[in-house]
Amino acid sequence: MDYFELYGIPRSAELDVKALEQRFRELSLEVHPDRLVGADAHARRVAAEKTASLNEGVRVLKDPVRRALYLLKLKGVDLESEQAAAKLQMPLEFLEEIMGRREALEGVKVKRDLDRAHAMAAEIRTARDAHLAQAKAALEKDDVPAATQALGRLRYYARFLEEVDAFEEELLS
Repeated sequence: MDYFELYGIPRSAELDVKALEQRFRELSLEVHPDRLVGADAHARRVAAEKTASLNEGVRVLKDPVRRALYLLKLKGVDLESEQAAAKLQMPLEFLEEIMGRREALEGVKVKRDLDRAHAMAAEIRTARDAHLAQAKAALEKDDVPAATQALGRLRYYARFLEEVDAFEEELLS
């Protein structure tokens, strides 16, 4: 059973997060360990497993990037596995662009220019959001190759943003 089935919602890149959270509360109350105080060990274990699945499911489905990656995984491509990520062929021009941005970030770090690093991060977030929108549209059309390419770029954007965060922490500590 996948997380969408667990919550009784259709598989979609777009969903109502408030409705998901409400459904999470409802289902959590049904299987809460306190309701099974007198139950046997098997029933308590099953409830604990269902609670763990509910918690993981809501974490994945609430986050638009994780949800898109999960949908892609359900379609047979797990970009979160190292093997799939290593096999993904990103366009050379994209890789060159990212390399150039990372080199520029290194220069900004040497100058200790946090404002410029934030501006660069804002540009990356804009690109990330655009590619996430492309991935969602591709997933809705069941275009797995296009969704894979768009979501593959998000890994590079995430690393860039992590570098900016680490740089900021370094400067502020």
